[in-house]
Amino acid sequence: MKSKFFTLVWATCATVFLLTLASVTSFAQEVEPVVVDEVVAQVNNDVITLSMLKRETKDAAESLQQARNMSPQQALDEVTRRRPELIANLINEELLIQKGKDLGYTNDVEAEVNRRMLDVAKEQGIKTIEGLDDALRQSGLDPAGIRQKLRSEIMKGMVLSREVDAKIFFSLTNDELKKYFNAHQDKFMRPESVTLSEIYLSLAGKSEAEVRAKALQLIQQARSGADFGALAAANSEREENGVRTATTTKGKVGAFQVPNLRADIAAAIKNVPAGGISEPLRTDEGFQILRVDERTPGSSTAIFNEDQVRQAITAERSEKEHEAYLQNLRNDAYIQIAENYRAAVEPLLKLNTKTTASAANKAAPPVGKSNDKKSKKQ
Repeated sequence: MKSKFFTLVWATCATVFLLTLASVTSFAQEVEPVVVDEVVAQVNNDVITLSMLKRETKDAAESLQQARNMSPQQALDEVTRRRPELIANLINEELLIQKGKDLGYTNDVEAEVNRRMLDVAKEQGIKTIEGLDDALRQSGLDPAGIRQKLRSEIMKGMVLSREVDAKIFFSLTNDELKKYFNAHQDKFMRPESVTLSEIYLSLAGKSEAEVRAKALQLIQQARSGADFGALAAANSEREENGVRTATTTKGKVGAFQVPNLRADIAAAIKNVPAGGISEPLRTDEGFQILRVDERTPGSSTAIFNEDQVRQAITAERSEKEHEAYLQNLRNDAYIQIAENYRAAVEPLLKLNTKTTASAANKAAPPVGKSNDKKSKKQ
């Protein structure tokens, strides 16, 4: 379960916290707040703290360790070397979150968070959100932290999608669409598609040899003329919310473009004709038997579809436009970076110092200042 939810919690934001320190004298005992977190950067009225940066570093190192098969120390060294980039990314993310709140996206984001959490619960066969929260806690994860991370990720994506991508998509003229289509016809040729059905056999509580033998038996029956849908309804163990799906679907999975299929599935059905049955396909949790219900050949002639052309142009332009949008947010913001990090981070952000200086009057107190009586670095 923990790995299932790990990607949801990468780079979860931390909050600034206060500890109380008691100082005892021979005359009296005085307790006063002490700030034990360091401000790395101020972004308008919000701050990025050292604890947030440390968490970002830790999570990035763990992700890098898994992706590149590094030792923990190697991954940590690599991420530490890229610390200025992490700080710049945190600043960009904070600007997007602030912008989304200003634009009134908070309710839409909350609805999307709830939808995704419900989807995860369904995928795990969990019937209630409370049950999902319990499962997360049992895996050592904090449900509230996961939701907060989701809010941040969804907000950032929503701002870029609505404020940048949508504007590219709908601003394109017919002449631009036709010109792009004529110059990139290879992108708009229809690929081969297939319609598939499956019988899934789980390995849970059974030996691999036993499950493979059953798969081969079912393949033999199907190839000998038995109705595949009936075999699936009786034998397939694919479940949703604890209920076997094949009793109603008869094993039907749907239609797919071959280039979009998972690589092992594409290989398993590569030479299987319409109506044919694949060899048993070993997966992480069991065996799949695939039936190719239909095959639709691809076309070597490009087909103009307005939405597809708009999507292709938008995807091609979005990276550059995202950066331009972020640059405008940075230019309009008050951003002050702590002296220890400033020289390495400011060039990455290409800050417009004149603009940020003029915005200073609207910002919170400068970096390093606090209303607390004492402050110190962690």
